[in-house]
Amino acid sequence: MNGIRQYGSDGTQFTVRANRIRCAMRFLKMVGTGLLLLLPSCSSSRSDRIVVGSKNFTESLILGELMAQQIETHTPLKVERRFYLAGTYICHQGMLAARIDVYPEYTGTALTAILKEKPQGTRAQVYDRVKTEYERRFGLALAPAFGFDDTFAMEIRGEDARRLNVRTLSQAAAFAPQWRAGFGYEFMERPDGYRGLAATYGLHFASPPRIMDLGLLARALKDHQIDLAAGNTTDGLIPALDLFVLEDDRHYFPPYEAVPVIRSETLSRHPEVGSALAQCAGKISDEEMQQLNYAVDGQHRDVKEVVREFLRKKGLAATKN
Repeated sequence: MNGIRQYGSDGTQFTVRANRIRCAMRFLKMVGTGLLLLLPSCSSSRSDRIVVGSKNFTESLILGELMAQQIETHTPLKVERRFYLAGTYICHQGMLAARIDVYPEYTGTALTAILKEKPQGTRAQVYDRVKTEYERRFGLALAPAFGFDDTFAMEIRGEDARRLNVRTLSQAAAFAPQWRAGFGYEFMERPDGYRGLAATYGLHFASPPRIMDLGLLARALKDHQIDLAAGNTTDGLIPALDLFVLEDDRHYFPPYEAVPVIRSETLSRHPEVGSALAQCAGKISDEEMQQLNYAVDGQHRDVKEVVREFLRKKGLAATKN
């Protein structure tokens, strides 16, 4: 273990290897919990019911709720919500096992984490590649994109960006040896994550990155527990906490357009689901998604009401068929 150590938020010292083991165990527990959450979906008839899933962070929850309300409003189908399903792997396995019918995904995540392909290509190229391969390999369909691109955001405190005059990741590499980084577990493991980013920019931090729950990263950065975090560009807390997003000036990250992923069998059985979700195509800009996230994370508003208000604003909250 070479004597390298980290410190937890409570000051407890632990080895890097022990930290990785704990994080792996936490991830496996989370995966197991996600699988248990999916199991009840098999217990009753699915002929008139659509199961909508989401990952375990605010934006995915909002998009899951948006799709659920769209289906409820524009079809006669009942909707079952299965939100907070850990992460990409759990949602994907839930789709393959027919335990959820639709969930929100990101094209860059699908390309790298599921298809295991290189993070490259334009928005259109990545979308088309994922759409083709998802249908061919998995029997899953991509609906038109929601309209925004939520790429990874390497965030630092705004005060540090102004003091150091740092705007890009290339510039940040010179200061990284004095910084502590914090990332989510998935970002540490996925092919478009930490290892490739560090190699592309020559990033070397003061200590091994701390692995944290996604919902804690922005606050930990603001509170000086870490100095750089991997967030998302549409995070509503970026302006609220005066955080600064470093420019990916070497274009390491691929596009991450948010899209509904739907089981092809579900579309064949209920084409009205595809029609309802297609109405959301291009309806959410980057700025609007950030505002929606802030309404839930920053203002602590109820996600159902936030989504209902947004759909009314967009003219999508029509009378149910």
